[in-house]
Amino acid sequence: MSAIWVIANTEFRRMFLSPLAWSILAVVQFILAWMFLLGVNEYSLQTQSMAVGAEDVAGISEAMIPFLFSTAASIMLVVTPLITMRLFAEERMNQTLTLLTSAPLSNTQIVLGKYLSVLGFVLLFVGLVALMPVSLAFTTSLDWGQLAAAVLGLVLLLAAFSAVGLFLSSLARQPVIAAVTTFGFLLLLDVLYQSGNAQGSASELFVYLSAFGHFLSFAKGMFDSSDLVYYLLFIVGFLILTIRKLDNDRLQG
Repeated sequence: MSAIWVIANTEFRRMFLSPLAWSILAVVQFILAWMFLLGVNEYSLQTQSMAVGAEDVAGISEAMIPFLFSTAASIMLVVTPLITMRLFAEERMNQTLTLLTSAPLSNTQIVLGKYLSVLGFVLLFVGLVALMPVSLAFTTSLDWGQLAAAVLGLVLLLAAFSAVGLFLSSLARQPVIAAVTTFGFLLLLDVLYQSGNAQGSASELFVYLSAFGHFLSFAKGMFDSSDLVYYLLFIVGFLILTIRKLDNDRLQG
């Protein structure tokens, strides 16, 4: 276990030694903060003015949390490939992957260490996003249950994205190729969801297969154990594929 943490810590610190991770966090947080403020302003000007004499008006939590976290998920569809592309592809390009796999470490330790480093970035990002709706608690009543469900859902979704990126990075020889293929796969998941909800061609199977369909229930404050199981199986499946890929590379020398 100590070897896994050493790899995770090394990869996490390596991630922030370059300006890429810092730039991504800064740009994405600026975009999300701007959209959050616009959403709060629109809610204040329109929703509350319509509430005079109306019933069942959406609260601030119901209006802002799904919007903010869904927007964050869409942005991370583009950002995650940039974070995961270097994990194995850069090692292969620099011809240091052989040194890593020949070290007294199991392939499982290597994969889990690199994966945990990406999860560290995911948790940091989600924590910064969660601070935005938390700020509303100072002036209004916040639905903490819905916020907790949305945070869990976004963590699971981005963890699934990271597992895909890790696997595709282990297949590629260039980080750019890893990023493009990862983005293509994640975009396919989004297309499956959009196709499953399209009028005239609705398909529950497509919605179920897409990671986005399971995330939206979390964003709305609903916790379903089947969604949790889906993400866990999704993540474990791609981690196993990555380990098998490294096993094959080690056997081939």
